[in-house]
Amino acid sequence: MTDALRALLVTAVASGAGFAWLALRTSRLDRQGPERLVAELRLAQIAALLLAFVAGAYVGFAASASGAEAAGLDVALALGFFVVAAVAPTRDPGEALVVLALAFVAHAVADILHRPGALPVGVVPQWYLVGCAVYNVALGALCYLPLLRRR
Repeated sequence: MTDALRALLVTAVASGAGFAWLALRTSRLDRQGPERLVAELRLAQIAALLLAFVAGAYVGFAASASGAEAAGLDVALALGFFVVAAVAPTRDPGEALVVLALAFVAHAVADILHRPGALPVGVVPQWYLVGCAVYNVALGALCYLPLLRRR
């Protein structure tokens, strides 16, 4: 295991665990209290940062895969996720969490589409695609968790 892979794994586990703790804490707050609204906004802000972080990895992979065909498509997809990450926290916190949950699921779908070759192959390592898809689905579910407990 390389140092870069070890650092990426530790970062994913630490950020995912911290985000899970924040999502669970948010879901336990009083549904009608102002603390809940503030907690949902904070959760949406952290989720947006994580989405930008995950999308940014594709820019790095595209930059390092100098000979790969269609790496520009991965960069364009990453830009789309950056835009969602930038705009989502400006919305109502509940709406932002729904948008971010859908964005994480969409990113997982993009990860999966690399495997059969629907998206460029060879830009992103296959091990990263599987791990990232699982991570994205988990983060999307955690974004939606406080909204389930809101009703």
